[in-house]
Amino acid sequence: MVVDALVIGAGAAGLFCAAQAAHRGRRVAVIDHAAKPAEKVRISGGGRCNFTNIHTDPARFISNNPHFAKSALARYTPTDFLSLLKRYDITWHEKALGQLFCDGRSMLIIKMLLDELNASGVDLRLGTEVSEISKSGEEFRVETSSGTFCTACLVIATGGLSIPKMGATGFAYDVARQFGHAIVPPRAGLVPLVFSGKDKEDFAALSGISCPVRVAVGGATFDEAMLFTHRGLSGPAILQASSYWREGEPVEIDLFVGADGAQDLITAKAKRPRQTLIRALEARLPKRFIACLTARNLVPTLMGDSRLADLSHAALEAIARTLSDWQVYPSGTEGWRTAEVTVGGVDTRELSSKTMESRRVPGLHFIGECVDVTGWLGGYNFQWAWSSAWVAAQEI
Repeated sequence: MVVDALVIGAGAAGLFCAAQAAHRGRRVAVIDHAAKPAEKVRISGGGRCNFTNIHTDPARFISNNPHFAKSALARYTPTDFLSLLKRYDITWHEKALGQLFCDGRSMLIIKMLLDELNASGVDLRLGTEVSEISKSGEEFRVETSSGTFCTACLVIATGGLSIPKMGATGFAYDVARQFGHAIVPPRAGLVPLVFSGKDKEDFAALSGISCPVRVAVGGATFDEAMLFTHRGLSGPAILQASSYWREGEPVEIDLFVGADGAQDLITAKAKRPRQTLIRALEARLPKRFIACLTARNLVPTLMGDSRLADLSHAALEAIARTLSDWQVYPSGTEGWRTAEVTVGGVDTRELSSKTMESRRVPGLHFIGECVDVTGWLGGYNFQWAWSSAWVAAQEI
């Protein structure tokens, strides 16, 4: 089968790119080894699809080439995607920190993507395995279980390694290497952190407890909730930090969330001098967590049981410093099984930021998660899928 463009990968980026290219009059086919399209869209946002973020900005993406995402994100914005949703009467709502979700189920987004394909005549073939890709002159030849495809434009949109139970593979990286591209070593991102030894025991005993924190790692800082789990730490703040964390590094946790902890305790002392330090801290943190901090001597028992009136300002300042800079050392992450995204991927130094086309191999494009561009939690990665797909579609 001869087509103007072949897209490998029927996820968010692949489906969107194919439809946009077909709208330009191109003859396009999409193939995927999976039996169903856009499974990550289906499960995202608790089934309501956190499809973008109104605060999308290149600074909220991780890449070895931090300027690469600027062009695509500027050319196809969250407002552009909202205009598409409006055409399909898909209503949405904003949650915290600019996160946009469907009012209905995420299947509405999938249906929209498929309707876009059908309206533009895209040939979608699921359950299709690729056995070989070659190039002769200006033509790619792709051998598959559904026959041979010949095309001048090949788009790789097969994602990264996150959530292998949904069919994630390193296919995109294999293709990139085949054509001489470098790969930034992939690692699990937006993933819970795990601990060993005493930390694991203590955190497991607190499983299910959540509290607001400020987490800092790798030069990034996030003010969101932290959740204790049976294996370690999770919650939005930790998931965000995990994308920046490297093995052996500490994760710095501010239990006062950037507030002046010392002043808070001194003010509490003035208002309720007979209150104990522990009671004052329980106004901010869960009781069981305070008990854990006491057992770990981050809040000394004698000091914790003391009335605020009996503690000097210097003692309160010392406690505040300790709880504002609590450092924990993860033993690792939960890995690809629970990672929401892949950090790393196809090195962007040899891709055009305007078209996502290879600078090595004309006609070859990489879009979406397989590229070394990873967004924060909260809809940023879907926006990268839409933006990178759109700019590629204007070229193929």
